Amino acid sequence: MTTSALHSIATTFPSFFSNPASSLFSPNPTLLYPHLHSHSHCHVITLPNKRRTTPMSQHTPPRVTSSSVQDALGGAVALIQSSPATWRSALLSNVLIFLLGYPILVAGLSLSGIAAAFFLGTLTWRAFGPSGFLLVATYFVIGTAATKVKMAQKVAQGIAEKRKGRRGPGSVIGSSAAGCVFAFLTIFQVGGEAFYQLWRLGFVASFCTKLSDTVSSEIGKAYGKTTYLVTTFKIVPRGTEGAVSIEGTLAGIFASILLAFVGFLMGEVSSHATIICVIASQIANLGESIIGAVYQEKEGFQWLNNDAVNVINISMGSIIAVLMQQALQSLHP
Repeated sequence: MTTSALHSIATTFPSFFSNPASSLFSPNPTLLYPHLHSHSHCHVITLPNKRRTTPMSQHTPPRVTSSSVQDALGGAVALIQSSPATWRSALLSNVLIFLLGYPILVAGLSLSGIAAAFFLGTLTWRAFGPSGFLLVATYFVIGTAATKVKMAQKVAQGIAEKRKGRRGPGSVIGSSAAGCVFAFLTIFQVGGEAFYQLWRLGFVASFCTKLSDTVSSEIGKAYGKTTYLVTTFKIVPRGTEGAVSIEGTLAGIFASILLAFVGFLMGEVSSHATIICVIASQIANLGESIIGAVYQEKEGFQWLNNDAVNVINISMGSIIAVLMQQALQSLHP
């Protein structure tokens, strides 16, 4: 190559000869092609810049701020307080309550019983909201407390409930079957507005009946001085199926009044419906005692265990309450 040719190239590309490394390895190197150019007799093609990306490890993680936590808590509270209740609000409420109340739950329920109670609680919240749930919670606390009264004495006499009073799923379902039916009737709006209050009345009456039965039985076994067979008034040992005592009967009546009053305070039933719940529960408990004395686990009725009798008992209490309310409405339309 002649000296004049080299001088021409150097004049055209001075930066290459002054710093050849930076010209070759800069982000935008140029390639020379032997085509004519209007000025430099060369055709210059510039390669596009390669897009630089930030490594994943250098990405800044999302910040959890106090405002985002407050928004999440506010959303959860709003969901729980939603009216009418939804399945989501019912599920979230029960998860929170069962987590916080687990020490109390395990005192009165087995693990499988807790699972059954969770279903009952979710269904109750969905149908009747927080007021209905509080009614069931009151029933559970009072019933568990009555079962634990003089437990050592009951165990020694062989009349204590199984697992020292810790209820299993059979007991939970047997005690709440009627209440669950009325909850479903409410959720699916069977009968419309005309039957809405009747379903609530049946729900409250079913738990008043069951609580009265539980308290009368447990207090009677703990403090009953004399127990009588309801069909013959023959004196029988404590814990005999179909046996009643004055102490237990009075305690059962008081328990039904207390729970019905809680239902009234929560707006579940009216004042006169409260009286109906108490009367219906006592009629049903009398019928339950007769069934227990005559049929329970007798020959040919081995299937009629305590859980089955519970279903019959609470069904009678709720149905009697609904029929009484209907009769009063027909007399005073």
